[in-house]
Amino acid sequence: MIADELMNRGTVDQAAVYPREVVRRALELSSSALILVHNHPSGDPTPSRADIDMTRQIVDAGRLLKVEVHDHLVVGREGVVSFKAQGLV
Repeated sequence: MIADELMNRGTVDQAAVYPREVVRRALELSSSALILVHNHPSGDPTPSRADIDMTRQIVDAGRLLKVEVHDHLVVGREGVVSFKAQGLV
């Protein structure tokens, strides 16, 4: 692992995430891959439509620059959901 960094803080129901900023930081670190992680304050780790769409945007942006997204984990009181295990990345 090269770095473990907080990219943004959100509110109780949303967080602004910009795919270009996520991929830009990976490039600054000369990283070839990412693992994304965020929490759901509601406790339910089920990915939302917004989570899925944002992840797809990061995957697409990274693909163009040879930065792979290995997984995206959503953490909640009820457990952790892996996008990879769900077939979402």
